[in-house]
Amino acid sequence: PPMVGGIDLVGKVLETKSSSLKVGDSVVVNGWGIGTDHYGGYAGEARLKSEWAIPLPSSLSPQCAAKIGTAGYTAMLCVQALEENGVKPADGKVLVTGATGGVGSVSILLLSQLGYQVTAV
Repeated sequence: PPMVGGIDLVGKVLETKSSSLKVGDSVVVNGWGIGTDHYGGYAGEARLKSEWAIPLPSSLSPQCAAKIGTAGYTAMLCVQALEENGVKPADGKVLVTGATGGVGSVSILLLSQLGYQVTAV
């Protein structure tokens, strides 16, 4: 059968043998070859490894998580890497390339909210 696309998914656990998840938990998944090597988020249901599932924080609705998607998650990882490597807003401007794309535009939003000056290209 053809592959079902969708590189992110958010939903509720329907069945599990995992001790870290229970039926009814809201989860988000991205990466792990979802939509390329494994049926993706456009499928009505997906069977995945439990370690791929990230519990959805109660403060984040499934709809918001779906809107953020891989672009938002990747942008957050980029900003987190800057901070973990000691880059601070007072250090000067941060250059964001690909600023009109998903990752770039979310990165600009996150950096600006954290007080960084952003140069967008």
